[in-house]
Amino acid sequence: MQSRHFSTSTTPTSLADTVASNIRQQLIHGELRAGQHLSEAALSQQLDISRNTLREVFRILIKEGLLRHEPNRGVSVVVPSIADIIDIYRVRRLIECPALEKAWPLHPSHKRMREAVQDAQQARDAKDWRRVGSANMAFHAAIVALSDSDRLSAMFEDLTAELRLAFGMLDDAEYLHAPYVDLNARLLQMFIEGQTAAAARELETYLVQSERMVLAVYARHIP
Repeated sequence: MQSRHFSTSTTPTSLADTVASNIRQQLIHGELRAGQHLSEAALSQQLDISRNTLREVFRILIKEGLLRHEPNRGVSVVVPSIADIIDIYRVRRLIECPALEKAWPLHPSHKRMREAVQDAQQARDAKDWRRVGSANMAFHAAIVALSDSDRLSAMFEDLTAELRLAFGMLDDAEYLHAPYVDLNARLLQMFIEGQTAAAARELETYLVQSERMVLAVYARHIP
């Protein structure tokens, strides 16, 4: 897996940073797919920015490992490998579990966790599985935010964007996301009750289960 550069601030400092953040969010919400070619002409027109600015955006996202450039073929969204997925989940366990275990149960981010759980439940009722997936990403981003580290949150944003690309390559979004709606609700309840150590242990088991599920489906579908 190629090395990645992670920004150290979640606050955009230029137009290129702002547009890169916008594209990153499109990846996280499943609006761009792995392997999708990005037309420089069409995208610069769509975003109402110059091609020079768009090229800077591409450089940012290529450094983060979310886009790739190939000679004579241009820029496209990366296709995560099985090794990438294993590494992403390894990092997730290292970041999320300690953040959940060590945080104060009334940390302001618990409100974001609750909102994400409610959004996922509503989306499940509507059978909107892509939205369920987005709510799940928001829930885990809120867990990372418990650490009060902008650097970890920026790193996690890049990781979840890449993981969402992997999810998008699989056929059954309901199978991937449905089990975690109630699991997230349970984690939230344990956390606000002050059972932070137990919640962290359950989260680690949950992430291992999620990794195995994704890898099993991925291995069957991806050459």
